Amino acid sequence: MYSGIAIAFFTAFFFGFIRYSNLVDPKGYTIISDLTVFWVAAHFGLAGHASAAYSIPQLREAVLAIDQGVKGSFGWFYPPTFYLLILPLGILPYLPAYLAFMLPTLACYVLVIYRIVPRNETLWILGSFSGIWMNLLRGQNGFLTAALAGAALLCMERRPILSGILFGLLIIKPHLALLFPVALIAIGAWRILLIAAAVSIGFMVTGTAILGVNTFSAWLHAMNAARELMEGNGPAYWTHMPTIFSFFRLIGAPITVSYGAHMIVASCAIASVWWVWRHCTSLELRGAVLTAATCLVSPYLLEYDLTWVALPIAWLSKHALQYGWLRGEREVMVAAWITPFTMGYISQHFVPINIGPLVLIGMLWIVVRRVRVITGNRVLLENK
Repeated sequence: MYSGIAIAFFTAFFFGFIRYSNLVDPKGYTIISDLTVFWVAAHFGLAGHASAAYSIPQLREAVLAIDQGVKGSFGWFYPPTFYLLILPLGILPYLPAYLAFMLPTLACYVLVIYRIVPRNETLWILGSFSGIWMNLLRGQNGFLTAALAGAALLCMERRPILSGILFGLLIIKPHLALLFPVALIAIGAWRILLIAAAVSIGFMVTGTAILGVNTFSAWLHAMNAARELMEGNGPAYWTHMPTIFSFFRLIGAPITVSYGAHMIVASCAIASVWWVWRHCTSLELRGAVLTAATCLVSPYLLEYDLTWVALPIAWLSKHALQYGWLRGEREVMVAAWITPFTMGYISQHFVPINIGPLVLIGMLWIVVRRVRVITGNRVLLENK
């Protein structure tokens, strides 16, 4: 019932958003999603000027050529690997390009979640996940990165070579792959780690060779621009970033204090992954802790990246349905389920606090607590 209500709400919201936009009515408001930036960057690349996409003034000029009513700032901060992936989008008109990118990646994402929990209810509940709808509205790559991570973890035991390849492909968004070497080293999965490293390096070299060495240099330079944007773009930006860094910046903390607090939480997340992977053999709990902790490591994370939250929820649910629930787990997961949609709205209209990182810490905590219960051989489970 709850899923049905949520799906009806999001469907009405989504089509209402489209109906009153300039896609239907020329007098409507502008829809410029992040995929517009992908599309413009692809045009630069196909024209032989890939490095120009990393120039914020040139990128903005190209976006304004599509729609003069666009407000806000835009940046292209992706490495040559992701650039190479989206290059074919420039061949298509915008709407077909949007569909060509979003629908296949959504299908892969749904398939991965269903493989984790192969039940009839899974698809129904997944359709009500606010992270899916936020990623669709933003036209982002959250489906792709989450699907790669989830599929790589699912393949570890039976298909280690494929697992290593999928891990390596996460180089399209390097800051989301930071914890995977920690997990693989913790269990001595050297074969998978070496394959992942080889794929990452090969993919980066290929992208650089096709797009040009100057593109690689422009990307390195653009990371400084991304950092400056993250540090100083103001509350309107921080409310969409579910990180400890943005939490402290939003309440007025200095940059150094915000980075310090973020490093403390990130260190705890890294330690959690190491401890769980060393002391627990459950694929469900290993996958849950790794994907939950990944959302707490990088200070640069946006709401569309919270498509990843479905992974720890799915793995934890699968384990809990088999062994029983611990007190408070379902409440935390419900909060995580709605956070991608409510996070920015709450901080902008009710309380100037970013609830995103607090919920993510809660997710990591319930996973680690469950592992402690199992490894400690204690019985704290509620009746199912």
